[in-house]
Amino acid sequence: MGVGEIIADLFIIFAVAKLVGEVFQRWRQPPVIGELLAGVVIGPYGLGWIGQPGEALVQLFHEPALAQESLQLVYHVVAELGAIFLLFFVGLETRLSELLHVGPRAVGVAVGGVVLPFLLGAGLMLALGHPTLEAAFVGTALVATSVGITARVLSDLGYLHTVEARLILGAAVLDDILGMVALAIVSGVGTTGQVAPWQVATTAGLAIAFTLFAALVGTRAVRRFSIHLERLHLENAPFVVAVMVCLGLAALADMIGLAAIIGAFLAGLAFAEAREQYALEREALPVYQLLVPMFFVITGASVDWRVFLDGSLIGLALIVTALAVLGKVVGCGLGAWGLAPRSMAIVGIGMAPRGEVGLIVASLGQSLGAIPPAVFSLVVVMSVLTTLLVPPLLPLLFRGYQAPVAPAAGMGATRDAASVAPAVPQDAHLPDL
Repeated sequence: MGVGEIIADLFIIFAVAKLVGEVFQRWRQPPVIGELLAGVVIGPYGLGWIGQPGEALVQLFHEPALAQESLQLVYHVVAELGAIFLLFFVGLETRLSELLHVGPRAVGVAVGGVVLPFLLGAGLMLALGHPTLEAAFVGTALVATSVGITARVLSDLGYLHTVEARLILGAAVLDDILGMVALAIVSGVGTTGQVAPWQVATTAGLAIAFTLFAALVGTRAVRRFSIHLERLHLENAPFVVAVMVCLGLAALADMIGLAAIIGAFLAGLAFAEAREQYALEREALPVYQLLVPMFFVITGASVDWRVFLDGSLIGLALIVTALAVLGKVVGCGLGAWGLAPRSMAIVGIGMAPRGEVGLIVASLGQSLGAIPPAVFSLVVVMSVLTTLLVPPLLPLLFRGYQAPVAPAAGMGATRDAASVAPAVPQDAHLPDL
């Protein structure tokens, strides 16, 4: 049966993720690097261990193309679940009060990280003679931030309670809203040739209302009613309810145009108020260990490394990648003005990965006929390189650094980053996979 082939693929993905995680941990490198690279190696563009439907799947769907599409859909669902639980877990280690403490600065980080990359990307394409709409799509792809990569590295390193981490997480939520508005504008132009102000305003309003409702009302609801969860007859009722809310907010976020992981993060943020009472991190850890490594291996497997061999493309792609990193480092770094220079660099680098978000923007532009295949490949290279650059750079920036820690009850303003204790018990802390 075709189901057996899919289960075999998931076994390979999980086993390889754990093996390379062990190797990279022994090398004192973030395991996420190994998981991404392993996906590239074993994926359909590499050794072909995964990502290619076998005979049973082809017979089941009668057409190889349909079998391939169905297999990729399964991969996408598994990877999306991994990303959702990653950000849910991160949210559990984050309190709303800590995000609000860095709120004004996070707004500056988000705005700077949207405006400057857009201007650099669109400006370069216009200077090279590309059409305005094409340039706008490239600029919008540079606006995107895939915070899942950064969140995983910060979790593995135990730095989620630093001010830099709080700034990155808070700015990422705002960045997603601003990026969605930018995408609505350029896609509207690409579809109808004009901007629909009311549609853009409605989209932005829904995103802002959803974020505020989930963060503020959700947090207060958990504070008030979480004590009653023990009265339910469900086994592990608090965790079951938390997962229901996580998946529900993730689905709602996706429906209004935000990334599903934003909804998952907001769910975790709300249930952070009850994390010690019910040890939710400990309950969620097995799910995290299963799904999150799969997300990164599948992400790596989607990379077609052959685009890097196109000599006519790679030079311009490297320039666009450099501008993408520079735009976030400078734009977000300036938004974090007032922190130490290295803290500003950490925030900028942490906001740099584009990952799957950049690919979504490029795919939309291609589907509308706004960007040609060469420019699509350009954005693919940029998204891959910015994703691979961040995991090794963040540990280097944090090494030996006195990192400011977000104020909390009974916590001083600063302490050594190396001594920052995770919110979860030691034996339940996010593992170096």
